[in-house]
Amino acid sequence: MNKYYLPLFFLFGMIISGTAQERHIPIDTTVTTQHSVTTNGVSLTYTATTGTQPVWDEMGKPIASLHYTYYTRNNVKNRQDRPLLISFNGGPGSGSVWMHLAYTGPRILNIDDEGYPVQPYGVRHNPYSILDIADIVYVNPANTGYSRTIPESGKEVDRDKFFGINADITYLAEWLNTFVTRNNRWRSPKYIIGESYGGTRVAGLSLELQNRQWMYLNGVIMVSPADYKLYDNVGAVHDAISLPYYTATAWHHKVLDPALQQKDLLDILPESEDFTVNTLLPTLAKGGFVSNQEREQVAEKMAYYSGLSKKEILEHNLAVPTAYFWKALLRDKTGQTIGRLDSRYLGIDRQLTGSRPDYSAELTSWLHSFTPAINYYLQEELKFKTDIKYNMFGPVRPWDRDNDETRENLRQAMAQNPYLHVMYQSGYYDGATTYFHAKYSMWHVDPSGKMKDRFSFKGYRSGHMMYLRREDLKKANEDLREFILNTMAKGKSAKY
Repeated sequence: MNKYYLPLFFLFGMIISGTAQERHIPIDTTVTTQHSVTTNGVSLTYTATTGTQPVWDEMGKPIASLHYTYYTRNNVKNRQDRPLLISFNGGPGSGSVWMHLAYTGPRILNIDDEGYPVQPYGVRHNPYSILDIADIVYVNPANTGYSRTIPESGKEVDRDKFFGINADITYLAEWLNTFVTRNNRWRSPKYIIGESYGGTRVAGLSLELQNRQWMYLNGVIMVSPADYKLYDNVGAVHDAISLPYYTATAWHHKVLDPALQQKDLLDILPESEDFTVNTLLPTLAKGGFVSNQEREQVAEKMAYYSGLSKKEILEHNLAVPTAYFWKALLRDKTGQTIGRLDSRYLGIDRQLTGSRPDYSAELTSWLHSFTPAINYYLQEELKFKTDIKYNMFGPVRPWDRDNDETRENLRQAMAQNPYLHVMYQSGYYDGATTYFHAKYSMWHVDPSGKMKDRFSFKGYRSGHMMYLRREDLKKANEDLREFILNTMAKGKSAKY
């Protein structure tokens, strides 16, 4: 433990542990270990620092302790030239475990090449980690991972300071200011990456860091991002834009019309996208006043691109819910359901009938391997010892989603900062935050189109956590590495 923070350790103990037997975690501490890895063909040594850092209130009192893990490559002469990647997962309420132990970090899960769990559970070296070109910090927001509010529960917890879109962005930006200051990273090029709800988080953080912390970023990476401007506003767009995901998933399971099935995935998706934007969306915009002839023609084409029957599509008035698709796609073929977050995964329901699966086949599979791995890794390899439970999903609800301006926040941050670039990464088989949702969201960040050359989109033949599939793990890290190296200023002035 860092000697300078001993008083805070005891303060935290007095605040949350009424007796010596109660579990607690120190409010401000670090544990440092040394390691080596070969990544991207480069053998290197690195320092892993894992610990906790407080969230302060307006009076300078700790109101939460956030757990983080920070990796720095050793023997770097000019740290100010080395990028810092700040990594968040989503939920809201999810720990940073997912990208930490499966995507960008120096260790990854012991899983097979398609992402399925194998025993013995644990971790292995990541041959594709971006640690060769950037240092990385993985942050657990309040009540996720080992992070906790102070006190941990009860009426004294000011939930309004933590558990909502804008509260989350505000306190995390302040926390990052402290982290960057403590670790002398103000001169480094900075990037933030967020997965799923983390996409909402980092979009909002881009402007909050810039306007309230005066911290300017070079890049924002959105991994399978959730955009609530789409999910919370039902209508023609909401109902239409899942179709290209249906096409991809039906192709994977070999249930498309033979004319499509014989083609490659990337050859048929543009067809489905074009039909979605130029035919399906205008048809749905007409609602109940669409002609019977047009309704029939569109339903037939939707069946062609989705693997569902024309009858099913007409019964849903051309607006087929994703939950129904997961339940029905293979009903007459294998009788199995498909996964929500990754539709390559299969499940078994109690009965064939119904409108949604009994459970998420992919999530139960992932928890098999992630939960034992993160507990083993932090405690035994990184030597962070605690009896506190690592919250894969923590108690953060109800979550306040009012006044969500994160899409506009990202636009403003980009407009004000010529250095700032954005990359989207999505899996074609993700049925929760679909790849075409991500594309649509990207198209609408900047209605003027004046900044579209600073956006990029990358797609992968897997699901929500596309990096679980080994081929996509390699490609996604290559894309991330290229994005970071191409968006470093390298002496170029920040001006239009």
